[in-house]
Amino acid sequence: MGSTNGTIVAGGNGAGLGLNQFRWPTYLFVDANQNVYVSDKVNNRVMKWSIGAQEGIVVAGGRAMTKMSTPRGLFVDASGTLYVVDAGNQRVLRWLEGAKQGSVIVDGNGIGNQQNQLNSPMGLAFDRQGNMYVVDSFNHRVQQFSIE
Repeated sequence: MGSTNGTIVAGGNGAGLGLNQFRWPTYLFVDANQNVYVSDKVNNRVMKWSIGAQEGIVVAGGRAMTKMSTPRGLFVDASGTLYVVDAGNQRVLRWLEGAKQGSVIVDGNGIGNQQNQLNSPMGLAFDRQGNMYVVDSFNHRVQQFSIE
């Protein structure tokens, strides 16, 4: 049988803006080195927590208007590139490791139900061929995108 008590590996210091806090963490991804990436919805950021860290580091986003709005699903590839659903802006962003700004790889072109639009995107995943799948929640569908 498994353990009945969990171990806090990120956050746990109440809600807030501090590097040891979240405000509504929503999605997570654990890489091969056991780094934990968490989308921090209200703080509009993605944080990375290394094993044993007392604080995380902001690897994407922030509260400035030019940044993300309501990050959701995320994925980190073997090269450390972060892909994150920017739900509030109806798009998907790619952040190269160490980058100060992300690039738009799927632009929702405004809220809508056309194939070039998203409406409340949530999660994402990749297949072995490198195709990206995005959960397009309010359109009740999953869309596939070829990413270069």
